[in-house]
Amino acid sequence: MALHAAEEESIESLKKWWDENGKSLVAAIIVIFGGYTGWLLWQNSTADQAAQASDLYEEILTIVLEVPEQALSEESSDRVVAIADQLRAEHGESIYAKFAALFSAQQAVENNDLARAESELQWILDNRQQGMFGEIDEGLVLTVSLRLARVILAQDDPQRALAFINEIDPKSFEPGFAELRGDIYLAMDRVVDARDAYIAAQQAGSGSDGLRMKLNNLPDPG
Repeated sequence: MALHAAEEESIESLKKWWDENGKSLVAAIIVIFGGYTGWLLWQNSTADQAAQASDLYEEILTIVLEVPEQALSEESSDRVVAIADQLRAEHGESIYAKFAALFSAQQAVENNDLARAESELQWILDNRQQGMFGEIDEGLVLTVSLRLARVILAQDDPQRALAFINEIDPKSFEPGFAELRGDIYLAMDRVVDARDAYIAAQQAGSGSDGLRMKLNNLPDPG
């Protein structure tokens, strides 16, 4: 009888607990399970999106590497630009969209569309964070910054190019930035400053023949 009474009491206690807590428990389970299911769906969706972006970027590489060190045909160039635009529109947070924009900027330079090249490179810098955790590829940012400054200089705006690179910490890219600074000073007829910048590039580790030629061909300061 005592055991039976205890069982009855336990059952009543369970019923009471269920009445008080059962619905909220079920709701919590639904939320947790729904959240987990949603997370899995998000993971699968993210993986699918990454695969699609990767396939598009691979198409760009196939086009560009098909004729290395040669200018692309107009049709191939247009295709690279179109894929880059698609990646930016559909997978803008991916690293593939950033690298695709680099290739698109390259084609713009080849076609002497420097305004388009600047726009492509600036987009990368404006969207440098990628993914939900906002990771930043420092090497990519510095590479793009260097190219953007060159494009600005090529548009006969050395003052803006100089102001732009003076805001950047070049880190391991110091040789390239110092050489570019020399090019900018030369465009401004600041020959002494150009020489100092070229020498700084050499001291930072650059041993390029092109840099030596620039130094050798510097005019005498007026």
